Amino acid sequence: MNLLEKLKCLLTFGQGVALPLPDISSETDPLTLFDQWFNDAQKSGILLPESMSISTCDTNGQPRSRMVLLKEYNTDGFVFYTNYGSSKSQELEANNKISLLFHWNVLQRQIRIEGEVSKTSAEQSKRYFHSRDRGSQIGAWASKQSSILTSSAELKDREAFYKKKFANLPEIPYPEFWGGWQVKPSYIEFWQGRASRLHDRICFEKHNNKWTHFKRHP
Repeated sequence: MNLLEKLKCLLTFGQGVALPLPDISSETDPLTLFDQWFNDAQKSGILLPESMSISTCDTNGQPRSRMVLLKEYNTDGFVFYTNYGSSKSQELEANNKISLLFHWNVLQRQIRIEGEVSKTSAEQSKRYFHSRDRGSQIGAWASKQSSILTSSAELKDREAFYKKKFANLPEIPYPEFWGGWQVKPSYIEFWQGRASRLHDRICFEKHNNKWTHFKRHP
């Protein structure tokens, strides 16, 4: 974050910067619009604009939400990485439907995305894994994500074990229990805050591989 972005963040925090909406036509691609809004968020000085809430459902239909980081996005969808043994991964294995939410308060904007997930290829997951710092790679091995800790020292002990195990290796092995999920969107909603709570909600739905759009009441 540069100095201008820091000042912008400081001066506008909690107040919002209501930006104009782009022109929307039948040719508008929501993924291109997402790219534009995401770039606006990056330039605004917001910390971790890639933070997003993801919601899944367990086998009893209980929704669960948590924050993760968006790591990649393109025309194929949105990608985040996690332990495949985690609660979120187990829930996605049983029900591949998911909801994402980006909230950029300073810009008075949020984007809601609904769709289905599939695992990224082992090659893609491995490539991203090795782009992480060494400590994070060891952390992926040490954490049995979502499992109950047997003691307060268990996680530190596991970290120490894998640090020692991989100490003489120039590259930490890729753990096959860890990787990416790719969200293929079927619904994307762009929300822009406005005065008097008369907000703009531009919605895109995908039918037969083609996007259509409409607006909702705030």
